[in-house]
Amino acid sequence: MGQQEKVATSLAGAVGEEISASLAPVDAELERRYPGDPGTRQPVHTVYVPGDVFAADTVRSWGDKALAALDEHAPDAASFAAALGLTDDLAEPVYTRVRAKLEREPIEDLRVDFEDGYGARTDAEEDEAAARAARLVAEAYQQGTAAPCMGIRMKCMEAPVRARGIRTLDVFLSGLMEAGGLPDGLVLTLPKVTYPEQVTAMVRLLEAFEKARGLTPGRIGFEIQIETSQSILAADGTATVARMIQAAEGRATGLHYGTFDYSACLGVSAAHQASDHPAADHAKAVMQVAAAGTGVRVSDGSTNVLPVGPTAQVHDAWRLHYGLTRRALARAYYQGWDMHPGHIPTRYAAVFAFYREGFEQAAARLARYANRTGGDVMDEPATAKALSGYLLRGLDCGALDIGEVARLTGLTRADLEGFSGPRRGDLTASAQ
Repeated sequence: MGQQEKVATSLAGAVGEEISASLAPVDAELERRYPGDPGTRQPVHTVYVPGDVFAADTVRSWGDKALAALDEHAPDAASFAAALGLTDDLAEPVYTRVRAKLEREPIEDLRVDFEDGYGARTDAEEDEAAARAARLVAEAYQQGTAAPCMGIRMKCMEAPVRARGIRTLDVFLSGLMEAGGLPDGLVLTLPKVTYPEQVTAMVRLLEAFEKARGLTPGRIGFEIQIETSQSILAADGTATVARMIQAAEGRATGLHYGTFDYSACLGVSAAHQASDHPAADHAKAVMQVAAAGTGVRVSDGSTNVLPVGPTAQVHDAWRLHYGLTRRALARAYYQGWDMHPGHIPTRYAAVFAFYREGFEQAAARLARYANRTGGDVMDEPATAKALSGYLLRGLDCGALDIGEVARLTGLTRADLEGFSGPRRGDLTASAQ
């Protein structure tokens, strides 16, 4: 074993204790502000359906319309691959999985819209639509036909529509409670947020509902929609979005970028309003940095170019949507919006291609890291976390199967989740 080294120290134990005591407030602040990713599944997209259009068969209807679009404009793997530029090795597995996804789970996240997509209606009309949405969402979860995530987008907290938005939320949540309780997949969206105080108001509103209905405090979370310049940069030059996350007091689940409202707010002309505009990139980069480590997830926006009309026109729209989705995934925006059933095939095609084309390399790197066998890349724990997160996201959406992941990595899902890393709170608890 060789000569045993003599270990010498100079500091008294009290020094470390004093330093720990001085940093205790910082430790608590880190725990509160940066709890880490929740470790739950993140949907790859959100579909918005106006409150008066939402129906019991909406999820299935969108899937059927998407399948019909494939049948008409890309009836086989070769034609779909040619339209999107998929490589030969990806063509068949992506196409097969897209069709299977559209049959099994066409929508991962559905938002019944009572804001821009719904517009101004009489109070009686909106009350009726909100109550109906609650009944249909509750029935969908009870019957097993719901999307994994479902909820509403209410009107914003600005003065002209504030009371209406609050009432719609109350009617919807009350309807769910009357129908048996809030589903686990419930998601609420607060749009057009410009000041952190509006987020605080949403928190107070949800606290009041929880108290009125005897729910556990903090049970209801919500997304913050980023659609205005003020939500990115405040008048004093600070990043408003970071303050909004803190104002949510742990209830914020996501930040959703609103492509067209935000672009218009900055004066971008209609022809150039897109999720890859430099103004959009800046906003999402600020959102991403503000949300990092907080457990709040970032979602990209949408394209308003619809895949309709003759096949050549549909293929053009598909290529645009596919390219924008792939671009977002490379920038770690793992979720976006889809505005039309025809967008769903290319959403899943882009997502599945993204995970399948990098699957073997990611699996091999993680296997080498897990087995400490080395290789041509020296990965660190942070990279192992990213590699396992990549594989887990691929599994969650259906791009990958656990069997093929296990075969190439030798790891179970539990192993992958272990590499993804515990929440900061778990680390703290394990050290006590």
